[in-house]
Amino acid sequence: MTAHAEQNTIKPNDTRYLFVLPFSTDPILARRFLARDSEIVGNIRFGKILETLDKVAENTALAYVHRFYPDARVVTAAVDSIVLRNPADTRHDLVFSAQINHVGKSSMEVGIRIECLGAGSSHLASCYFTMVARSTDCGEAKSLTLPPLQYQEEIDRRRYQKAELRRQAYRDGLAKAEEMPSLDEYLFLKKLHKDQEKTGFDGVRAGELVLESTCRAYPEQENVPTTIFGGYLIRKAYELAALAAEMVAPDRAVPCQVNRINFNQPVLLGDQLKFIARVVYTGKTTIAVQTDIERFSRSDSNKSLSNSCLFTFRNVGSDMAPRPVPFIYPVTYAEDARLLNAYRQRVD
Repeated sequence: MTAHAEQNTIKPNDTRYLFVLPFSTDPILARRFLARDSEIVGNIRFGKILETLDKVAENTALAYVHRFYPDARVVTAAVDSIVLRNPADTRHDLVFSAQINHVGKSSMEVGIRIECLGAGSSHLASCYFTMVARSTDCGEAKSLTLPPLQYQEEIDRRRYQKAELRRQAYRDGLAKAEEMPSLDEYLFLKKLHKDQEKTGFDGVRAGELVLESTCRAYPEQENVPTTIFGGYLIRKAYELAALAAEMVAPDRAVPCQVNRINFNQPVLLGDQLKFIARVVYTGKTTIAVQTDIERFSRSDSNKSLSNSCLFTFRNVGSDMAPRPVPFIYPVTYAEDARLLNAYRQRVD
C-alpha cells in the first residue's frame, strides 16, 4: 500500500494508544508516585502524572507521524485544559487511553483519558496535548506537513469540532489578554488597591507568594539528543507551583485544573533553568499559580522564556471538601496583569 493510499484510510481510532501504570503489581513504581508516607485521599504525585501524560502524547503522535516520516520527531507545543474529576491513588492501576482527535497542517491534538481500575473505578481526567511534527534533516528542525485523518464516525467528527473550538478559544484568549480591563475589571482592581490603603490592612500581598528554583539541564533529562524532555520540565514547574500554593492554603492544596501550558522554546543540554512560581489569584476556595521557566544558554548567553504554565489548586480538608482561602492583593502593574489573566480563567 502506498503512503497516499494509506493516508486515505487512517481514522482516529487507528491511532489509539494504551498505557498502564501497574501500581497494584509493582510496589516500587507505586512508591515512586507516592506523595506522602501517610493514609490520605488522593495520595499521588500529580507532577509524575503530568510527566507520564507528556510521554503518552509523544508516543501517540510519533506512531502516526512515523507512518509518513520514519525519522521525524514530535515536540509538545501546548497542554490544554486538564480538569481533575476524581482523586487518584497508588493502590489502583491507572490506564491512559490516547488517540489523535485532530490533524492540522503540521500539528496534532492528542486526547488522553485517564481512568482508575479496580474497586471504585472512575474517570480521573481528560487531557489535550498539541504536538508538532519536526524534521531534523541537515541538523535544522523544520515543521512537516501531515496528511489528514478521515473523520467518518459521528463521534470522531464531534471530537474534531471540539478540538477546533479549543484552538479558537485559545486564540480568543490570546487576543483578550491584550485587551484593556473592562469597566468591571478596572473597578475590581481599583478596589483591591484601595483596600490596601486602609488603616490596619493585614491582607496577603501577591509579592509575598513567590518561589524560585534553578537547575542545570543534564543528559539524564534528554528525550531526543541534546533536547530536554518536556515532561520533566512541566513536572518541575508543577511541583514548584504546588509549594507556592501551600504558602497560602490554610489546609491542603490539591490540583484542580491545569489551565494551560505553553512550550515556547526548547531547552538544550547544558542550559541553566530558572523556575518562578507566583500565586497570582485566589477565589473562594481556589488558588491560581503561574509558573514560568526561563532558559539561559551556555553557548551564547541567550535568555528566553521556555514555558509558561497556569495551574489551579483547591484548598480542601481531610474529607476533600473545599475550604476557604484568603484573598491576595496585587501591588504592581505586573501583578495586576497576572491576576487579571487568571481571573479571566478562574475556577469557582
